[in-house]
Amino acid sequence: MKQIEIILKNFLLRILLLLVKRNDKDYVPVFNEKSNILFIRLNRIGDALVVTPLLHQIKDSLKCEISILAASSNHFIFENNPSIDHIILFNKGLGSFFETLKLIKRERYDAVVDLHDDVSTTVSFLIALCQAKNKFGLRKSNEIVYSRTVERPDPKVTHVVDRIFEIARLFNVKISKESAGICYQPEEHSVNNVKNILLRKFKDKKYLIGMNITAGSKARFWGIENFQMVLKFLSQYDVNVLIITTTKDVEKALQITSDDRDKIFYSPLFDEFAATVSCLDFLFTPDTSIIHLASAYNVPVFGLYVKYNTEDMIWSPYRTDFESMTTTNYNLTAISAEETLKKLKPFLEKHIYEFRNTKM
Repeated sequence: MKQIEIILKNFLLRILLLLVKRNDKDYVPVFNEKSNILFIRLNRIGDALVVTPLLHQIKDSLKCEISILAASSNHFIFENNPSIDHIILFNKGLGSFFETLKLIKRERYDAVVDLHDDVSTTVSFLIALCQAKNKFGLRKSNEIVYSRTVERPDPKVTHVVDRIFEIARLFNVKISKESAGICYQPEEHSVNNVKNILLRKFKDKKYLIGMNITAGSKARFWGIENFQMVLKFLSQYDVNVLIITTTKDVEKALQITSDDRDKIFYSPLFDEFAATVSCLDFLFTPDTSIIHLASAYNVPVFGLYVKYNTEDMIWSPYRTDFESMTTTNYNLTAISAEETLKKLKPFLEKHIYEFRNTKM
């Protein structure tokens, strides 16, 4: 059923691209503090996190009003973000689509911006039908729906954040790479709550390593024995180790730790999850949104990546020190714990050494 839906959407998109009115691409708009701009980024948590550096730079440069159209699966990433003035929730379904389209027309935004790195059929329809004079996006196969586009850098060699930064050119905004970074600030009460939990779990304050066991899908779970081997390896160092997971993987975490609940952290609240990452000194994780959270707090990362059926650059941490193991299989089973530990050892020891030197 899902495959039929995708085929139908792609068919309708091709018809739309044939019928859509061509925009005046010679018109060059000017934006300032009076401008009201709508950015669109649907999909998952990681997709939302990687666009926050651009939103911060646009806000800082133009002082304009920024609205974001987000999905139910990622809208909370934009809450408490000082660069964002309004969050609009987009729900799936035809009724929601037309309600959103009506809202966009009513607000008369000075620009509507597609932040997607690839073609989104839903967003293409919104952009094409919204009647905004300025419609911006990266140059892709649906470029006819935009009034202006900018070249999409080669994804094989360009980080996804840097690809999205290209959109700033359409606003005549120069990106300051030195200050650019992922933005997510957990609430103070979440940070305090997590710190209290960590104080109860660990009597002595030591270098804190987080080992996240939850991946984006069940197929990408690395395996109980593999995580146990990493946990045993880490026990040789004078560090604290926290197993980070979601509520659905608590039983797996208990197996990994031999029922030692003091080594496990999970919370149904994303804000507490993020606050936990902000307290880490080092993170070991399969590829998931937690990697981008680590970037926000400059936490070094050792990641396990699946690069299946693509030549695109992995979504590595942005401007944060990292090391990784990567497989071209569709899951992580081809990555052995033995080879991982060989690569992990020098990377981890470098950061432990740096940490202890700064504390002396």
